Amino acid sequence: MPVPSSDFKKALKRLPESDKEALLLRAVRRDAELYETYRFELLADVTLAQIQEEAADRIHELFNVAVSGRLLNRSLVKALRASVQEAARARRITKSKQLEVDLLVYILRQCIDNYSGQFDSVYDGFFNATARLAARLPAMILKNLHEDLWLEYKEELDEMLSNLHNRSKSRHLKFELPRHFSIPE
Repeated sequence: MPVPSSDFKKALKRLPESDKEALLLRAVRRDAELYETYRFELLADVTLAQIQEEAADRIHELFNVAVSGRLLNRSLVKALRASVQEAARARRITKSKQLEVDLLVYILRQCIDNYSGQFDSVYDGFFNATARLAARLPAMILKNLHEDLWLEYKEELDEMLSNLHNRSKSRHLKFELPRHFSIPE
């Protein structure tokens, strides 16, 4: 991303308010994420909970609408990737790492609750992608969230990791899938 030069900043300050407004409106029309960011920062009625709900709705839609039956495993992998990108987008908009973690837990819950039958499929792409997300999530929680919040995620993550470890494919993973979410003391 380009860094605005001092000349650019000076020229921007010299612009009349109406021109600044026109530039801003043109920029947010071109970039949906920029629009969502400014909407969150400028409008008092747009809350973190509302952004979370909107992102969760888009994730739910990705899993339930975009998933087709013919190549179910492949479309589930695509939905999982798009959902993780949606969680990252919500974090960039709100700058809330806890929101991203909550959405990633929601994604894992969607995968395990609704599509765990696909874990036993001959194709292992969806199981591998889900297990990779589950393996990455404990480190994200420890790195990005305050230690007072760690216990809130422990029980649910332990349940999800246990569920993934109970599958026969867990023995053939090419990465380490933790057995439980271990909190350092």
